[in-house]
Amino acid sequence: MLTHFLTVRDVAVSRDFYANVLGGEVVLPENPAIVQVANTWIIMNPGGGPTPDKPGVVLRPPEPGDPVSTFLNVRVADIEAFHAAATAHGAEFLTEPLDRKAEIRCYMRDPDGYLIEVGQATGMLHGVFADRPAPG
Repeated sequence: MLTHFLTVRDVAVSRDFYANVLGGEVVLPENPAIVQVANTWIIMNPGGGPTPDKPGVVLRPPEPGDPVSTFLNVRVADIEAFHAAATAHGAEFLTEPLDRKAEIRCYMRDPDGYLIEVGQATGMLHGVFADRPAPG
């Protein structure tokens, strides 16, 4: 089993986002909150300082403007339907879904600012892939 731990500001708000927007099932509501989304568990807890098993490590949610070093990647069968339903549940997307040849995709942020890519495979199902970035 693979789980993903998120340090969050408000456990209830984040738990509701992953349950309602991503259609997850709440496995454990608090201490820590766990929401199963498809075949993955997302664990959410407030941050904190070092512990004996992780000395020198401080957990905190991202601050606005922090560089992104990781993000969740979600694949859906119908991105337009997902986008409409997620928007109705309060999700905020960076753009509308964009056709990238291999897939249609867009990005949203969770309540703490974590980036989530949402995509629907299209061209890649038929051997068509996105253009490579121009050499820079």
